[in-house]
Amino acid sequence: MSETAPIGLAEIEAARQTITGMIRRTPLDPSPSLSERAGVPVYLKAEHQQITHSFKLRGAANAVLNLDEGVRARGVVGVSTGNHGRGLAYAARETGTRCIICMSKLVPQNKIDGIRALGAEIRIIGRSQDEAQHEVDRLVEDGMTMIPPFDHRHIIAGQGTLGLEILEDLPGAGTLVVQMSGGGLISGIAAAAKAMKPDIRIVGVSMERGAAMAASQAAGRPVEVEELPTLADSLGGGIGLENVYTFAMVRDLVDEIVLVDEREIAAGIHHGYWHESQIVEGSGAVGMSALLAGKIRPAGPTVLLLSGGNIDMALHHRIISGEHVDMTQQTGD
Repeated sequence: MSETAPIGLAEIEAARQTITGMIRRTPLDPSPSLSERAGVPVYLKAEHQQITHSFKLRGAANAVLNLDEGVRARGVVGVSTGNHGRGLAYAARETGTRCIICMSKLVPQNKIDGIRALGAEIRIIGRSQDEAQHEVDRLVEDGMTMIPPFDHRHIIAGQGTLGLEILEDLPGAGTLVVQMSGGGLISGIAAAAKAMKPDIRIVGVSMERGAAMAASQAAGRPVEVEELPTLADSLGGGIGLENVYTFAMVRDLVDEIVLVDEREIAAGIHHGYWHESQIVEGSGAVGMSALLAGKIRPAGPTVLLLSGGNIDMALHHRIISGEHVDMTQQTGD
């Protein structure tokens, strides 16, 4: 098999065997309120209830566990908007591996604190993931191993285990609505889901402010976008101009791409709390946001992924209380 071949079902099934002891199988629950709104059965995949409160643990665990002991002994390093770093820090701690996470100044403090609490070293570099990546590259030259957040076979296969779980729990699913940033999550889920059910519809959702994968797909090639403050901060960052896997997999497997604005993201967070009794971060809420805004036309039973719950609770309180939160003013952008 070519090293650049798309990730397939066999790799995703192997990833599940690898990570079973390190992750939690999360529930898939019906949403009466969203089902009524959509006119079709709507289910919520509660991945924000994962051990690190984000899907990122799946890919990070698969990547770390697939390293040989000699490589692992030299330590792992990654760049992150928060949730990949948390997953990588957890996987490293569980395997006794040194871990350094490099992040930009745009990463919320609660996510930095969460990563540090898991024992990882933190480096804050610049105002974008691309700038933070320079420090990662330097550490790799010193002998550490980079575990990237999305464009990596083991990462994509690990995230794809969500697709296995969803279709095992709901074989009749017609539409999957999945967050889209660098593309590791949606590529893995789409690869698993379309292998199991070729006619299933995959909808990718991102924010209007700085959606790199959406811009790249529109351009027909990976492009750079400015990383901007947003309530969906975990969806920020580029896809890499030398992208190997996820650009092509999104192009080939994703049926539709939808973007939501900041008010719509806030509405998703608000709905998640008051109508679903769930605390989700902005990136975790964008599927609900898109459905509530009428930007998705579901076909058949529909699954929305709640991908993460690592939100600053003071910010969450403001949003669920109905306050309009302008992230550009929050950061001085």
